[in-house]
Amino acid sequence: MADTPVVERVDSAVYTVPTDAPEADGTLSWDSTTLVLATVRCGEVTGLGYTYAPAATAQVVDDLLAGVVTGSPAMDVPRANEAMLRAVRNAGLPGVAAQAIAAVDIALWDCKARLLGVPLVRLLGAACADVPVYGSGGFTTYDAERQDRQLRQWTGEEGIPRVKIKIGESWGRCEERDRRRVAKARASIGDTAALYVDANGAYGAKQAIRVADALADQGVTWFEEPVSSDHLATLATIRDRVPMDVTAGEYGYTLPYFTHMLAAGAVDCLQADVTRCGGITVWLRAAALAHGHGIEISGHCAPHAHAHAAASVPNLRHLEWFHDHVRVERLLFDGVLAPDGGSVTPGRSGAPGLGLTLNTGRARPYRVR
Repeated sequence: MADTPVVERVDSAVYTVPTDAPEADGTLSWDSTTLVLATVRCGEVTGLGYTYAPAATAQVVDDLLAGVVTGSPAMDVPRANEAMLRAVRNAGLPGVAAQAIAAVDIALWDCKARLLGVPLVRLLGAACADVPVYGSGGFTTYDAERQDRQLRQWTGEEGIPRVKIKIGESWGRCEERDRRRVAKARASIGDTAALYVDANGAYGAKQAIRVADALADQGVTWFEEPVSSDHLATLATIRDRVPMDVTAGEYGYTLPYFTHMLAAGAVDCLQADVTRCGGITVWLRAAALAHGHGIEISGHCAPHAHAHAAASVPNLRHLEWFHDHVRVERLLFDGVLAPDGGSVTPGRSGAPGLGLTLNTGRARPYRVR
């Protein structure tokens, strides 16, 4: 059709926001969070997408992706996604390239929904009205008072009935402190709220099984990446040996990654990150793979990038309300969601697309590229 809208321009920008306190998990520490923004222009409409990734990701958007997306039909997002996958062949897909593709793919979906004048969840079609969330933070660098305050804010002030803390401190070398922190977390949230933990692959296999006994005593129901997700057979063995759900998948950059994880029987719930796995296009396919295996999916971090897609799949368990990313998204964007009794409702405002707009005034001081 002659009047089919096409993408006229693709741009990128980088914003780095300091954390509000030193943060660490079992295998990494950081003091800032970088968001790489992608925008696509189609006539008077601009769609936005983003990923949490190194600033170099923006260079991939500019050098490898913008040229193949510009001029493509704005309504044909899967076609553009495939073109981007092919464009990074020699650069290597997993990692920064996949994150760059994700940012542009999200922007394309946002643009398409804006062109049609509907919230993205209406374009995709809702499988559920509300998206459950869980509070996520509890960094290993927190002292007891800060951890307690954060957990009580989620469960008390915001009404989120499920929370997660980090364990596996210093590559599993602080096992006794891990146990104490989990016990204190249970005391903070009471007996009825769900308690999750994330080791970020810090433990060895036998150590993870040993720690799981202490976790079970505190009613922990979610043990995320007890060992590295690179070791699928070991994950599957641990899954068979412990009572709580074993979960992983946040480092999936390609669809075959999720296929292998599911085929290995490594997880009780698949995690996938829309800002890493190639965008909404690929995240929906990962959700379908999981559904075919009788497994639920959970969105990893970046809550506002996930919310609309998460509402469109029938096997959603929940979405991670990650402390860092909630802070950054509230700072940089207008139109953000708020948990209401433990869930968010994408599309409620009626705003088209993701419902987000960049607040240039608040964002300007944090722009680094």
